[in-house]
Amino acid sequence: MYKEPMFLQPVFQERIWGGQKLRSEFNYEIPYEKTGEAWVISAHPNGPSVIMNGPLSGKTLAEAWYKHGELFNKDAANIEEYPLLVKILDANADLSVQVHPNDEFAREVEGVPYGKTECWYVLHAEEGAELVLGHHAKNQEELKEMVRSGEWEKLLRRKKVQAGDFVYVPSGTIHAIGKGIVILETQQSSDITYRVYDYDRTDRSGQKRELHLDRAVEVTNVPHQDAKVGQSEITEEDLDIKKLVEANYFSVNHWQLHGEVTLKQEYDFLQVSVIDGNATITVAENEFPIKKGDHFVLPYGITEYHIAGEAAFIVSHR
Repeated sequence: MYKEPMFLQPVFQERIWGGQKLRSEFNYEIPYEKTGEAWVISAHPNGPSVIMNGPLSGKTLAEAWYKHGELFNKDAANIEEYPLLVKILDANADLSVQVHPNDEFAREVEGVPYGKTECWYVLHAEEGAELVLGHHAKNQEELKEMVRSGEWEKLLRRKKVQAGDFVYVPSGTIHAIGKGIVILETQQSSDITYRVYDYDRTDRSGQKRELHLDRAVEVTNVPHQDAKVGQSEITEEDLDIKKLVEANYFSVNHWQLHGEVTLKQEYDFLQVSVIDGNATITVAENEFPIKKGDHFVLPYGITEYHIAGEAAFIVSHR
């Protein structure tokens, strides 16, 4: 059905910590003063992306998944729900300290197919910006006590970051993106978040946002261990490929193009986000311009494609 990339329209989410960088950095027409997230490749019911071209133009990625599974080699993959979700987040203020469950907990307790393991590629970070990644509690009892007593400075592990850094966040990891950071996040297609701490902020109606301390403590990995990702780099013609992570749920790569390259499509489908520059992608002799802020899926059945230009990409697959 598709002999071209499946370009997607971002879905924007208002967040108490959001800002305006999705407009200034990506030229998106954002709808909110505090736009925190752009769900740029999504089949999740809380924000499915709309397809912008081809036979399914105007349909959502979720509709394509359910009605045209052949575009994703769905039957061979033997999975019911679209597995991945890609977002860009603008942290104009600190995000809440939070944790996500694994698949087993998500299915048994929340009744949804996926927990949430995620990873972040830092697109922008103000000088001195930092995030929360992990904790210092030695066991679950100590974790419970430190959470209940609000010993946040003692409990939380902090990490300074800069543009180009990569962070892998398995389910069960306490974490928070800090003020002044813009990330591209690749994650399982899940929207389950257990808030641990929210700086006593209030929403428009003056209410503090709900915390989920019992479940957060239950799903948190104790003691914390930094995830190890074996990164590697190769070059294909004029394309430098850096493997950022290859994990159970997804593989994520950074591509830096400085010329042109012809590639084989080796996966059920490929997710591509253009994070800098301009290029063209040619599929079956049809050429499409691509630029920073564009996002697309290369469906199953496309066997080869050609990219030319000066651009950087984050590329992921199941």
